[in-house]
Amino acid sequence: MLGVRDDFRRRLLAIAALFCVLGFQYATWAARLPALKSDLDLSKAEVGLLLMAAGVGAAISFPLVAVLTRRLGSRRLAVVSGLFLGAVLLGLAAAPNYPLALAVMCLDGLAVGCLNVAMNAQGAALEARHDRTAMAKLHAVFSAGSLFAALLASGMNALTDSVAAHFGAAAAIIALLVVATRSHLLPDEAPAEQATGDPAGLQTAENPAAADQAADQATDEAATDQADQPRRRLSLPATATLWMGGAMVFGTVTEGAMNDWSALYLEEVAGASAKVAPLGIAVVSVMMVAARLFADGWRARWGDGRVVRVGSVLAGTGLALALLAGGVVPALLGFACMGLGIAAVTPCVYVAAARQGSDALALVAAMGTTGLLAGPPVIGFIAQGSSMTWGMGAVAASAVLVAACATRIRWTATAQDTPKPTAPAEPAAEPTAAEPVEPAAS
Repeated sequence: MLGVRDDFRRRLLAIAALFCVLGFQYATWAARLPALKSDLDLSKAEVGLLLMAAGVGAAISFPLVAVLTRRLGSRRLAVVSGLFLGAVLLGLAAAPNYPLALAVMCLDGLAVGCLNVAMNAQGAALEARHDRTAMAKLHAVFSAGSLFAALLASGMNALTDSVAAHFGAAAAIIALLVVATRSHLLPDEAPAEQATGDPAGLQTAENPAAADQAADQATDEAATDQADQPRRRLSLPATATLWMGGAMVFGTVTEGAMNDWSALYLEEVAGASAKVAPLGIAVVSVMMVAARLFADGWRARWGDGRVVRVGSVLAGTGLALALLAGGVVPALLGFACMGLGIAAVTPCVYVAAARQGSDALALVAAMGTTGLLAGPPVIGFIAQGSSMTWGMGAVAASAVLVAACATRIRWTATAQDTPKPTAPAEPAAEPTAAEPVEPAAS
């Protein structure tokens, strides 16, 4: 990034590294669940509770994240939580028994909630600062981080069976990414007169580097001032925030369940072979990455609200029709519709929540992380109680519920939706003395 001179691209790469870290860390421990199950001698139910522990940690992270965001700012919170996620991998590898593993996974959920809020706040601030859409591309990097983790897990499995060695290498990669990009993250905003001591802001206007340094100093002073102030009481979230949280929960439940259960559906219900079954995850992942690479253009053209509503309806109806038709090919087509339609939901909702303030973003992010981590076990319970088809049907219904929630969210209008101001009509020319007006013929 040192060779990148464009401020937008440099900041974008730094924030993208945070998204990569989160996807990479999540997929790293998920890829070694079979080994953890064997090492700790766990049953399937205990593995499900292990996954639920991460969801519980994410669910209870909201009050902590809200306070830390105000005190530390998004940049510091991103750095601290990113490094902590690397330490969580080391703790999970060293956990000698099941209760300690549960505690570590609960801490993982807390750290995921912190980084999730911080990196999305950075992404939303980048869009506002440069008036350019970027959030969907950032979420595409999250998926790319998961792919990188899968490749690393495959390579480490070929070299050694040691979970500690694998997680140690992953933690080192996370630390390198966080440390290398921290200085290029966006500084938290502060008033110009507080940041520079210059009410006119002349020094920072002429020297962007001095502006960032001054903003960092202002963040430190603001954090100190807030520490001396009485604690703020957490108020009840606004109705609009709850609708955003609902859209986020259903969207992340859909996204997480497709990654965890698509292969099992193909093998047990659609009758796919062991070689074809993994293609379900591949189809969903490829379509999501591709859609997120193009979704920023769709957002700029049609608006976030329309992209979310149309995409989630496409995802739900496409998967529902595939379940009704049955078979491998319809299933893969339905999975493709799901990946394409649901890809832009979380980026758009995060941007809408960030406009409501840090508390709203923290709540929505905590609900989203809870859905991502706790959703797949819930779908598993539905499948256990009825069938795999009904479990996947619940995933399709969850996607449709995203569209229902999206209709109650006030989205920012696009340039095409904003009426262009009409030029005032020119006044009629008044007659002059040189050109007298003749009376009209009767």
